[in-house]
Amino acid sequence: MSSAVWALVASCVLWGTTGTAASFFPDAVNPLAIGASTMTIGGALLFAVNHRAALRVLRDRAMRGWLLAAAAGMVAYPLAFYASMDLAGVAIGNVVSLGSGPLFAAILEWRVQRRRLTARWMLSAGIAIAGMALLVSGGHGDGSPVDPAGIPAGVALGLLAGAGYALFTFASGIVIRGGHSGRGVMGAAFGLAAIPLAGVLLVLGGPLLASAGSIGIALYLAIGPMFLAYLFFAVGVRDLPSSTVTVITLLEPLVATLLAVLVVGERLEPLGWLGLVLILVGVTVLSSARRPRSAV
Repeated sequence: MSSAVWALVASCVLWGTTGTAASFFPDAVNPLAIGASTMTIGGALLFAVNHRAALRVLRDRAMRGWLLAAAAGMVAYPLAFYASMDLAGVAIGNVVSLGSGPLFAAILEWRVQRRRLTARWMLSAGIAIAGMALLVSGGHGDGSPVDPAGIPAGVALGLLAGAGYALFTFASGIVIRGGHSGRGVMGAAFGLAAIPLAGVLLVLGGPLLASAGSIGIALYLAIGPMFLAYLFFAVGVRDLPSSTVTVITLLEPLVATLLAVLVVGERLEPLGWLGLVLILVGVTVLSSARRPRSAV
């Protein structure tokens, strides 16, 4: 396989470990603190590595509004993503967050750029929504560590995470088309997002910093799935066609689900498995017709 394929596979595998790694935090650690620490450290690193290009983006007044929108998406995403996995479980939280992103991206294009919602979008949205309904009604089985009562709220937070990531990709894509490099936009948006999230970490991060083990997990999440994975992803999407990117990125929810079952001990009912499959099918139907985004 080419280096671009390996880079994309590496990023997806790293992303797929986030929920399982977070499950090893003590119960006293707030999921909002986990999301805040990941972006605060990872975002600062991404800004530092790309600081020259990122500063050029920050100085562009014409693109500032869209840059702030991209940063706002990256503030919402990690908070909602980790809270979703805390309530609905690693498998459900991960797949809903990832699966809803392309659907929200199409809605943004429809509302802002007046792009028509196609029959393909309608079909994919219907399939994915049916999958989410199955997850809520028949997600986890007996023996699973996840409380079924928290699944609806977890799915709602997963949708919020998907909307946040869609806002980031949509707005950052506009800034890139305005003449800036993908790495510069990524560094600027993630660096800006790290500022308010550092405040969240200061307020809620006490239990996270209480032990060396928790600090180690937080550093892994920031350096692995956040910093290194996005660098790998930028290499992969630069040289691969959209069809290849679409197929490879499905590794992320697959890895997350397998780790949730094998390591965390989550147990999904047959309806839950069917729901996960339907969401992935819906995303594949939609994404197979979409160009890869070079924003990340």
